[in-house]
Amino acid sequence: MKVLQCWDDGVVSDVRLADLLRRQRAKATFCLNPGLYQDTRSFGWLAEGREIWRLGHAELKSVYDGFEICCHSMTHPYLTSLTSSQLDWEIKASKDLLEKIFSKHVSGFCYPFNDYNDSVLAAVRAAGYLWARGGKEEAHIFPPADPLAFSPSCHFLDPAFWGKYDRAKERSDVFFFWGHSYELHSEDMWIDFERRIEKISSDDAVEWSFVGDLFV
Repeated sequence: MKVLQCWDDGVVSDVRLADLLRRQRAKATFCLNPGLYQDTRSFGWLAEGREIWRLGHAELKSVYDGFEICCHSMTHPYLTSLTSSQLDWEIKASKDLLEKIFSKHVSGFCYPFNDYNDSVLAAVRAAGYLWARGGKEEAHIFPPADPLAFSPSCHFLDPAFWGKYDRAKERSDVFFFWGHSYELHSEDMWIDFERRIEKISSDDAVEWSFVGDLFV
């Protein structure tokens, strides 16, 4: 079984997450909004009373070194509310910018707020993406009916995480979870999550994979 993981929004807590994943030899895909980064770390928003800060532009390459980069649009808008020219900037220009920042091809897209329709799908396809993350969690996820609506198995905090993991392994399927690193808001949660990643990495029946590797 191949195991995939996607992490959204490019926030400061990704520094700790990336170090943890390297320590446990786990591959991951990080979905970023290149139009929101400033030269230094900047305030993003409040989540349950906690300040969420974005990384600085200058540290992106070092933080995400060795991981797959996915585009999460330029500025994280509701894509279905945009004009065609705005869509092109959010979807195509953001891909170009990420490829310039990281000096490598970006093959995947993640829909902000899971907001997309036929027009958005067409814009993503026209921009040259090979896959895009949808939002409908399914038991059997690969191969998807449309690679531009490739849905995960579950959120990483799903209480049924291990049950879904085991069922996917029984089918020799793909298991795909996603989340935001800022959702790990206590030391106990970080410890528990590292144990989870360690357990997956030590499972001889599974293999970590980047999402894009399924679509080459």
